[in-house]
Amino acid sequence: MQSRTLQNPQSLTCLCTHISTSRAELQSPEGEWDCLRLILSLHLNLLKMDLCFDLRSLIPSLDSVAILMTFLTYLAIAGSILPGKIVPGVVLADGTRLHYRCNGLLTLSLWIVLLAIGARMNFISATVISDRGLELLSTSCIFSVLATLLLYVAGCRSRSKGTSLKPHFTGNLMDDWWFGIQLNPQFLGIDLKFFFVRAGMMGWLLINLSVLAKSIQDGTLSQSMILYQLFCALYVLDYFVYEEYMTSTWDIIAERLGFMLVFGDLVWIPFTFSIQAWWLLHNKVELTTATVIANCIVFLVGYMVFRGANKQKHDFKKNPKAPIWGKPPKVIGGKLLASGYWGVARHCNYLGDLLLALSFSLPCGFSSPVPYFYPIYLLILLIWRERRDEARCAAKYREIWAEYCRLVPWRILPYVY
Repeated sequence: MQSRTLQNPQSLTCLCTHISTSRAELQSPEGEWDCLRLILSLHLNLLKMDLCFDLRSLIPSLDSVAILMTFLTYLAIAGSILPGKIVPGVVLADGTRLHYRCNGLLTLSLWIVLLAIGARMNFISATVISDRGLELLSTSCIFSVLATLLLYVAGCRSRSKGTSLKPHFTGNLMDDWWFGIQLNPQFLGIDLKFFFVRAGMMGWLLINLSVLAKSIQDGTLSQSMILYQLFCALYVLDYFVYEEYMTSTWDIIAERLGFMLVFGDLVWIPFTFSIQAWWLLHNKVELTTATVIANCIVFLVGYMVFRGANKQKHDFKKNPKAPIWGKPPKVIGGKLLASGYWGVARHCNYLGDLLLALSFSLPCGFSSPVPYFYPIYLLILLIWRERRDEARCAAKYREIWAEYCRLVPWRILPYVY
C-alpha cells in the first residue's frame, strides 16, 4: 500500500481541526470535559502534522447560508408531507407518546434526484458543497448556536406541564443551554430532535457525494475513494431503511435538545465523519487486492454486529418474547436481554460501531493519522460511555445487573475487554 500527497494548499482535510465538541454521547457534566480535552489534544496534534488552510475560507457567505437553509427547508417540507411509516415512540412519564413519520429514505432519495436533475440542467453545481466546505462548516456552527439560543428562550417561556415541553432547569445557564431544557421541542409541528439527527445523516452523505463529484471532475478518482464512498453510502442508506430504530435510542427518548445534540447532528456528524473523503480528495492511496478484501471483511463484520445487536434490542423492547437467533430469549430479572449479541458482550453494539468506523478509514492507508480521527475519537468516547452506562445500570438494576455481569463478563470485545 503506497500513498502520495497531492500538493494543494487549500486542502479541506483541515475540517477536523475546527470541530471541538462531541456529539450526543457527551451526556454528563462529569465526563464531558475529560473527553473533550482528549479530543482537543488530538486536534492540536493533527494541526501540527499536515493541516493548513486560509482562515478566510471559514467566513460564511450568502451562498453557504442559502445552501444550508434550502436544505433544512426541504427536509422540513418533505419530511412532513411525503408518505412514510408512522412509528409510535416510547411512552413518556406523563403517559403520552410521540409519533414519528419515518420517511427518511424517500426524502433522501427524492433530494438526490432533484440535485442530480439540477446539476444536469446546470442549475447547480455537483461540487457546490465541496467547493464551499469550510464556509458550510462555519455556517452550520453559527446556525447551531443561534438555534439553541432560540430553543433556550422558547423553553424558558413554556408553561407546559407535559413531559415533552415542560422546561427542566438546573440553575446553571451553561448547562441548560448545552444540554437543553425541553425533551421534545417542536416547530410548526415538526419534532426538532428527530429532524436534526436526520439532517446530520443526510448531510454526511451529501458532503461525500459532492467530494466524489469533485474527485471525478479533477480526475483524481481512486479505488480508495470508491471504497470509502461505497461503505458510507451503504451505512447511511441502511440507517434510513431502519430509521424507526432511532425512535428507541437514548438520544430520542431521554436527552433534552440543547447545543450538544444540535451541534452534534448538524456539525459533528456530517463534517467529522467525512474527513476521510476530504483527505482522499488530495491524497492518492494504492490498495492491493488483499487490502481491499480485508477492508470489506472489516466492514461486513462490523455491519453484522452493529445492525444485528441494535435490531435485537429494538425487537426485544417491542416484544420481550420474540426469538433471538431462532431460540426463546434469555432474560434476567424480566428486564435485561442476555441472548444473541447481548449474551456475547454487554455492549456488543459498540464493537460493531468501532469496526465500521475503522472500515471507513482503512481505504486511506497509514501514511497519516488524519483519516483515523473518527475511529480514534469513537474509541475514546465509547469506552468512556460504556463506563458511564455500567455505573448507571448498576445503580438502576442492582442485583439484576450484577447477575447479568456474571453471566456476560465481557464489556465490548470478548476475551479482550
